[in-house]
Amino acid sequence: MSDLLDEPVITIAETVRAGHVSAVDVANMCLARIAERDKAFHAFLWTSPDALMEQARDLDERRGRGETLGPLAGVPIALKDALCTKHAPTTAGSKILEGYVPPYDATVVARLRAAGALLPGKTNMDEFAMGSSNENSAYGPCKNPWDSNRIPGGSSGGSAASVAARMTPAALGSDTGGSIRQPAALTGTVGVKPTYGRVSRYGLVAFASSLDQIGPIASDVRGAARVLDVIAGHDPKDATSRDVPAPKCEAACELKVRDMRVGVPAEYFGEGLDKDVEASVREAIAALEREGCQIVPIQLPHTKYAVATYYVVATAEASSNLARFDGVRYGPRAEAGDLKSLYGKTREQGFGREVKRRILLGTFVLSAGYYDAYYAKAQKVRALMARDFDEAFSMVEAIVCPTSPTPAFPLGEKANDPLAMYLSDVCTLPASLAGLPAISVPCKPTPSGLPVGVQLIGRANDEPTLFALAAACERSFPPSAAWK
Repeated sequence: MSDLLDEPVITIAETVRAGHVSAVDVANMCLARIAERDKAFHAFLWTSPDALMEQARDLDERRGRGETLGPLAGVPIALKDALCTKHAPTTAGSKILEGYVPPYDATVVARLRAAGALLPGKTNMDEFAMGSSNENSAYGPCKNPWDSNRIPGGSSGGSAASVAARMTPAALGSDTGGSIRQPAALTGTVGVKPTYGRVSRYGLVAFASSLDQIGPIASDVRGAARVLDVIAGHDPKDATSRDVPAPKCEAACELKVRDMRVGVPAEYFGEGLDKDVEASVREAIAALEREGCQIVPIQLPHTKYAVATYYVVATAEASSNLARFDGVRYGPRAEAGDLKSLYGKTREQGFGREVKRRILLGTFVLSAGYYDAYYAKAQKVRALMARDFDEAFSMVEAIVCPTSPTPAFPLGEKANDPLAMYLSDVCTLPASLAGLPAISVPCKPTPSGLPVGVQLIGRANDEPTLFALAAACERSFPPSAAWK
């Protein structure tokens, strides 16, 4: 029966809804899997066995009364530790929030509960989502289930590792510049960054508010679509939430892709792209062509400015957002004789090196005399990048390219080289800056067996087209698990 956790989201939900297995049994399987496997990977920071079993018993009682259970009934879904949960700590991977338990659930967490999902715990992440390897966590790095000597990607590395090791069939992450898609690519899972505003950010610990977006990581495309269908939709608690009907993404997985025009941008296949990654992505493009897609060469000329633009905009917003963490309202507080010293000592002791680096960068680009030279200019370049996409989408329905320029690299390889680490997101940053939806789907692994992801980018609010294409890719490259 424990093999049920190796099944996709849809199978688990329908099995529980039909009464073939109890939610309590699934919860026990999940806790046993985590206990057995997570010692090697450190995907979870916290588990909540009592709360999990209470959720499961409630589901079984409701089914016993003849109630129709929700679309995620009995499906274990891990939560990135940047999402507020009233039953467990929320630290965003930082010592400055150590022990903090919010008094409320994030909107996405509440929607998962209402849909019948089981929530076993919170997953490891780069501190405040600032990183591409999950090595910046204040609680120790997460490791890649395909090779425990390698990084799982970041910042949602724990969520991706949980799914790759089949401890849970799905998880939630957050994506600011690639933090769902990049770890999904490096762990052989499906990762979705929705259109900006598609999913409520209420209850997400903020990094960069004009970029942050919550989305699913799952073992298969249709499972990711079902989770997105549950968490998407307008939320009056989030001022950036789009007040438009959310499309049905699961149904879109059945759509035909024949004659769909798919653009291939030359800028994503240049210097820095690993030859094995390029070969795998080219095979995925060929697979879409066999499905009947028309492959169209396109240009996105401002792509080369993506890294520079992102690390001005994102650090500026981080500097502002992280000002609230001062030891006064929540989290640990340093001993100090006056208020200024309290702020300084608390932030010095509580923040890690990468977070301090980005706060300093952001404060600098917002400072008098530098705002126009850096931040204002970056916003103008951001607009030009969005215009590039608009022009491309006048010719094609979607864009296909690599998700990550390299496979998962060894732990520690880039830890002391921030610029090399930042370049790990070079393929995912443009869609984030433009607010567009994007999906990473596994394609052919490298000759050494490491996962590779192909990225699909779509028009704003057009997630269904991406899911149709993602399902077509999956037909050529079926899902596989790291755990043998």
